[in-house]
Amino acid sequence: MFFPEGAVRVHVYGRPVDMRKSFDGLYALTRQALGCDPLSGELFVFINRRGTQMKVLYWDRTGFCVWAKRLEQGRFVSNWAQVRTRQMDWTGLKLLLEGIEPARTKRRFQLPANAVQPA
Repeated sequence: MFFPEGAVRVHVYGRPVDMRKSFDGLYALTRQALGCDPLSGELFVFINRRGTQMKVLYWDRTGFCVWAKRLEQGRFVSNWAQVRTRQMDWTGLKLLLEGIEPARTKRRFQLPANAVQPA
């Protein structure tokens, strides 16, 4: 299924997950631990303790889908102490899938708070 850029919300669960969980187990984690509605069409991302496997649960209007990815080298998560449950956009998920941890970056230039913006 194709998702338009920026139109899909992605929720990353900030604790390690047993990758033996499938549809029902990930559904329960989404409802109880994340407090979200799995039927919302949003993506829910779960990563194992070693950080080498990821599962994504989503509802596509006809049933649940689970994507899985296992890395042969490297990790999705380098340090669980720095990981927290968070929300990101589709682009952030694509970066995470490619092995780039999306981090909060600082803008090089920011207008002062009292500056008037042109009309």
